[in-house]
Amino acid sequence: MATLEDEVAAALEALRARATNHDRENMARFGIEAPKAFGVSMANMQKIAKTIGRRHDLAEALWLTGWYEARMLASLIDDPAQVTPEQMDRWCTDFDNWGIVDTVCFKLFDQVDGAFDRVAPWADRDDEFQKRAAFALLACLALHGKGGGDQPFLEGLALIEREAADDRNFVKKGVNWALRAIGGKASPVLKAAALDTARRLGASTDPAARWCGKDALRQLSKPPKPRRTTPAKTEELP
Repeated sequence: MATLEDEVAAALEALRARATNHDRENMARFGIEAPKAFGVSMANMQKIAKTIGRRHDLAEALWLTGWYEARMLASLIDDPAQVTPEQMDRWCTDFDNWGIVDTVCFKLFDQVDGAFDRVAPWADRDDEFQKRAAFALLACLALHGKGGGDQPFLEGLALIEREAADDRNFVKKGVNWALRAIGGKASPVLKAAALDTARRLGASTDPAARWCGKDALRQLSKPPKPRRTTPAKTEELP
């Protein structure tokens, strides 16, 4: 019977076998800096994840390897029902590029009970990617309809306004993403509050806050796209 160590080795070998120079170069092109990376596409990581299924113990073990793709895979196979706030904080401390931040928040953390409770503490952190994680998680909670009503997102808008002057690229873009995501929710209260926040930021004398507000205001003021009347064309993966 295979041990957990054997399964980690097998997963790493499966990732290594699918690595390409093209995918490694794409990471650099999109600003993803990872000291330990094979260069594997998301499509291939998802295929490997499907063969594994939900495995909390294996996810934790893969995370500890430090490999970029192993950590991405961990976020795809972990069981959100078994993820604790302590684990979320541990993983957040390891965040070192925007790709891992956004994927972990989008694929795993926003499904964890009590995920909203991590937003404010992470927003207080100084590290660029840990702070981005607060707003990436906030955005994902908004996009996926989590959060338990309007109030948590109204509190999130206060955090957005507080941190909008942080001009570090990945924080600034994370704050902007969260503002747009909250403004895009169906709630008229949240949409109005997000627009008010965007207007105030857009009038700021601070360049980062002003960019965040004006960009969000432009996006949120666009008319909704017409509903598609025919099915979208899809392409099969090779």
